[in-house]
Parts: sequence; C-alpha cells; structure tokens
Amino acid sequence: MRDHITFPAKGSAASRDGFGKALVELGERDPDVWVLTADVSESTRTHWFAEKFPKRFIQVGVAEQNLAGVAAGIAACGKKAFISAYGVFSPGRNWDQLRVSVCYNDVPVVFHGSHTGVTVGPDGASHQALEDMAITRVIPNLVVMAPADVEEVRKATIAAHEMGKPAYIRTCREKMPAFTTPETPFKIGEANVYREGADVTIIACGPMVYESLAAAEKLHTEGISCAVVDLHTIKPMDKKTIVEWARKTGLVVTVEEHQVNGGMGSAVAEVLSSEYPVPVRRHGIYDRFCESGGAFELLKKYKLDADGIASVVRESMHMKKR
Repeated sequence: MRDHITFPAKGSAASRDGFGKALVELGERDPDVWVLTADVSESTRTHWFAEKFPKRFIQVGVAEQNLAGVAAGIAACGKKAFISAYGVFSPGRNWDQLRVSVCYNDVPVVFHGSHTGVTVGPDGASHQALEDMAITRVIPNLVVMAPADVEEVRKATIAAHEMGKPAYIRTCREKMPAFTTPETPFKIGEANVYREGADVTIIACGPMVYESLAAAEKLHTEGISCAVVDLHTIKPMDKKTIVEWARKTGLVVTVEEHQVNGGMGSAVAEVLSSEYPVPVRRHGIYDRFCESGGAFELLKKYKLDADGIASVVRESMHMKKR
C-alpha cells in the first residue's frame, strides 16, 4: 500500500478543497445533486459549485438547523443533497435535524463539517470542533468519515454520493500534507494500511495519518517498528483490519484531532475489547477546550505533530504484554 502514497509529501492543501472539487465533478454528471450552505460558501469551498450550478445551490444564511431541514426535504423529493458548514455548527447545532429529519428518514444528505480540530487555529475554542465524531457515530443509518487529505476527501465525497445514504465527512481548514494520490485505493468501511510494523500499530484518521507516518519514520531509527493504519471511515468500522493488526503487534495507539472520549479511539477500543483485547492508548485532546494559536503551534502543544505522536508511542511501549 505504501507504493500508492507519496511520502514525504510533495505539496499541501486544505482537505476542504477536496470536498469542493468533488461537488463540481458530481454536479457535472448528476443533475440531481444539490448543494446548500449556511453563509460560509467560500470557507467551505461550496462556492465553486455555486458558480457553475447556481440553480442547484441554496444559501440559507446563518441557520444551520434550517440548513439540515431544507436538505432533508430536497432529498425526500428524490434529489441528493450536500450541506456544508463549520463542524461546530453542523452537526453541532443541528444534531436533532441530522438525527430525525435525515437519519430517521434515511434520506441521502451528506453533511460536510469543515474547520474541525485544533487546526482551525486562531478562531479558538468556540470554532474548534473536537466532539463531532462522538455525536455522529452514535446515530443509526449514518456513515462517518474523517479522510486523511485533500484527495481522500474528494474520493470520500464521491463515494458518499454513490452510496446514497446519510453521511458525515469532516475536514480541516489548514493546508496539510497532500500525500495520497488518485491511484490510492479508497472504499467506505475499508481502512488503508500505509506502513507495516511489528511492535505497535498506530491507527489514525484525518491529518493525523500523515503525522503518524512521520512519527513512525522517527521511531524506526530507534528500533521501534510501527504499522500505520488510515482509518478514514469511523462508521462502519473496519473491524477485520483493526483486529488483524492488533493481533500482529499486540499494542495499539490511536491518534485523532478530536476529544479522546467518544471519538475514533474509543470506537477502536470498543471493537478490540470484544474482538481481541490488547492494550490501547488513545491519544488526542484530553477532555478540555483548547485555545487560539497557529495551527501547527497547537498541534505541537497537544503532541499531535510527528514528534508528539512519537513521544506518546514511546511512553506506551511499556503497556505491551511480554
């Protein structure tokens, strides 16, 4: 699988760009695609769709609950709706509409939560969505994805359209390494293993996948062999791959730009506790609100950069059963 990625990355891009590009692709080939946003079209890259297909674009204003309700109605009429806003407001503010209007009725609405994680940076705690995976993965009928980079977001958006079910896709604001390629495999519910290892399995999602690969390179020079798994789909979860690599290494470290409680790491721990119990160290944000700052300054502070992840893996090695 490592042959299908570019490491080190040769460029960077905001993962939200992949969502915007995919919408234009879908709009060109499917006249039933509609896009809605809540006064943040440029920030969420939905303005690219609006420029080409203005009659299928709806600007509802600062009204995220209405955003979801209108989208559910459009989808109930046989269309495929994509809605986009900051993750703290959608699904944060419109969780009830997501649950009842969209998922209970099982209509094809894709929620795009942009500006998630601490990499929102200067916008601070009020805009740093760190709970969105926790509140979405518990809802029936909803697929939850946290793709690794701009290209994987593009593929996830197209896959969500083809699936024709409710879905949530989280992206980040900051330009991050773009390391997957058009040839990199992507399938909803199937994790990608980008590095094999014998001592510990790092399972990551979103921009933490690249940082975990960089951490694994550092640890390799110290004699610690790390497997790195891109768990881009949080629900449905790839239990087979998780159990396979837990069995091979006997230790799992999860890494996410999200609260450790209820997020991707908790979902992995739930799988392993019933399928193949091994020590699991969950790494992310530890039950706190964060602060304003540069995106990469905050990643460093919370040990979510390569150096920080490497230090967490070192600290976790004692957990491994001998």
